[in-house]
Amino acid sequence: MPSAHPSPSHNRLLAALPDAEYASLAAHLEPVTLALGDMLYEPGQPLQHACFPTSAVVSLYYVTASGAAAESAGVGNEGMVGISLFMGGNSTPSSAVVQTAGQGYRLDRHRLCQAFKREGLFQGLLLRYTQALITQISQTAACNRHHSVEQQLSRWLLLTLDRGPARELVMTQELVAGVLGVRRESITQAASNLQQGGYIRYRRGHISVSDPKGLETRACECYGVVKTELARLLNDERFRQDTV
Repeated sequence: MPSAHPSPSHNRLLAALPDAEYASLAAHLEPVTLALGDMLYEPGQPLQHACFPTSAVVSLYYVTASGAAAESAGVGNEGMVGISLFMGGNSTPSSAVVQTAGQGYRLDRHRLCQAFKREGLFQGLLLRYTQALITQISQTAACNRHHSVEQQLSRWLLLTLDRGPARELVMTQELVAGVLGVRRESITQAASNLQQGGYIRYRRGHISVSDPKGLETRACECYGVVKTELARLLNDERFRQDTV
């Protein structure tokens, strides 16, 4: 991992802020290194910080009473972890676990709420990101119910790569199976099919995408829906002009 910590501007939400608003927030951001498997928050526990990943990727999980789990959404440099802090919930029945090691910045919950209540561009960005996150959660639920494991794996790989600079993921098939909530054998077969097609390369604990465009043809429409909605909500120039 690089010794130099990436600037907060490597997070797209923070980078979208006007200079004055960015500087005011950056003064209170604390750099953090996030290791694979780190738990950022647990079900029902009060959240103390929001996290803005720069190179890490975080999975939002729901775990059933039986111990079965599945990812409802992922968060990388396009967003933040901890929306319940400014939505008024302060806790959530899900958990947030680091899926791809990397770095980010955390912000104390009180500072976050103060910045949100100032009603500048930051507030609008967070609300729009929340809408994009809801779209992702809804699309994931539909995808897990109606699409094949190969399509789900393709969608997940593409979204994960979109969230960070790395082209190779340090991730075992067992962990991927846990993320998608399917049997490991199903992931093994899906990964084998994609590797035989030349879309990915897999070696023990490492998955790299060799043909992203080709992999898009193996994914379902859910990947495009999530990506398009995020771009629409965070890159709308009319919104920026209206709120600055």
